[in-house]
Amino acid sequence: MKRVFIFSLALTTFLLGVRAAAPQTHEDVGRGAGPSSQTVSETPTKSRVASNGGEEFVIGTGDVLAINVWKESEVSKTVPVRSDGRISLPLIGELQAAGRTPRQLEAEIKARLKDYVSDPEVTVVVQEIHSQKFNVLGMVSHPGSFPLAKPMTVVDAIAVAGGFRDFAKQKNIYVLRRDAEGKQIRLPFNYKEVIKGLHTEQNIELQSNDTVVVP
Repeated sequence: MKRVFIFSLALTTFLLGVRAAAPQTHEDVGRGAGPSSQTVSETPTKSRVASNGGEEFVIGTGDVLAINVWKESEVSKTVPVRSDGRISLPLIGELQAAGRTPRQLEAEIKARLKDYVSDPEVTVVVQEIHSQKFNVLGMVSHPGSFPLAKPMTVVDAIAVAGGFRDFAKQKNIYVLRRDAEGKQIRLPFNYKEVIKGLHTEQNIELQSNDTVVVP
């Protein structure tokens, strides 16, 4: 009897040691067992932030700018960029906005205000984008021009235009674009293939003044 008890005790100790040494499974991590679950929860998640008002954005005619000068409400205004590309502000008058980035415009406003305000702090935010547009023509429900206020693909453009009309040639769509030399190029787009996950590289991100043609 004594030998049986000693054998059982030794067997139990051995099994507990094996279990403690065994690696954790994916189910253990999912349940939060062990220190690895804490490592997973503390890992920061990377997020993509899209911005249309940063240095890369170039202001154009029709855009609406929110200009703020700290503690100077008289100069802080929301103004549209006129067809001549200029804006008007109190104290400093007219200045060129189209063709510049918000940072460049901030720098000029700050420089001009130094005669009136001590160390002015200026921010320029593109509140509304009207200068960048794309076109959708042909066999869609609502052909026309649309603002390119955020990243848009060809599929997005077709959706914005209300989708296809009857008898639209969905395999023969193309995008007209001007290259760096001003030459018009034609980029094919087969809707039937793209929605099946084939040739997804055709679903390009649109640029300003692109025209999507649906025959």
